Amino acid sequence: METRGASGSDACPFCLIATERTDTEILLSDDELLCFCDVKPGATHHYLVVPRTHIDNCKSLRRDDVPLVERMVEMGRSALEKNKVIDLDDIRMGFHIPPFSSVPHLHLHVLAPASMMTLKSQLRYGPQSHWFIRVDKVLSHLKTHGKVK
Repeated sequence: METRGASGSDACPFCLIATERTDTEILLSDDELLCFCDVKPGATHHYLVVPRTHIDNCKSLRRDDVPLVERMVEMGRSALEKNKVIDLDDIRMGFHIPPFSSVPHLHLHVLAPASMMTLKSQLRYGPQSHWFIRVDKVLSHLKTHGKVK
């Protein structure tokens, strides 16, 4: 497994999932990405999309990672559609900003319906959260500055 950060392989739970060394149910996967349910869901539908390549977090992303992040978004939307989420305007997608990442492996949170999230989930994943950045803002920062601020 390729690594682009300090962690990786046996030390990283998402690397273990990506290399099929756990019993985690994979909802969707391809050569580059995989999607599975969050073990501590913040919404009725809460999925994580992770790259098979170990990337530490969203601060490790660079401009040339824009296509990767866009594919992560596509897979997240596909997982929602596969699980019969109809209103794709009532979703939240984003990343936790270090040091508030629970696992040091890049993972996109995909949550729906956003309008039904609890107060606790809103604080963790909502628009007022200081440690959760929406995926569209990540893409904007990457395209404009070449990195996430």
